[in-house]
Amino acid sequence: MPTSIRLSSEVEDRLNRLAMKTGRTKAFYLRRLIEENLEDLEDAYLGQAAWEAFQASGARAIPLDSLKLDLGLED
Repeated sequence: MPTSIRLSSEVEDRLNRLAMKTGRTKAFYLRRLIEENLEDLEDAYLGQAAWEAFQASGARAIPLDSLKLDLGLED
C-alpha cells in the first residue's frame, strides 16, 4: 500500500546517503524501520493510552502483593 510521509531534510539526506552507499532503495530502509519497530511503538503508545484511560476511570489499583496472593502466585 503506497503511503507518503514528510521527512526533515536532515533525515532525508541521511536516508539518501544510506541508500546510495548500499545500493538499496529508500523504501527498503523505511519498510525495515517500520517492520522492526512498530511493535515497540504499539507497546509504548497503546500502553500510555491504557494507563491514561485507567487513571481517568477512577478505578482503584490493586497492590501487586495482594494480586499475587489472590491468584495463588505468592512464593
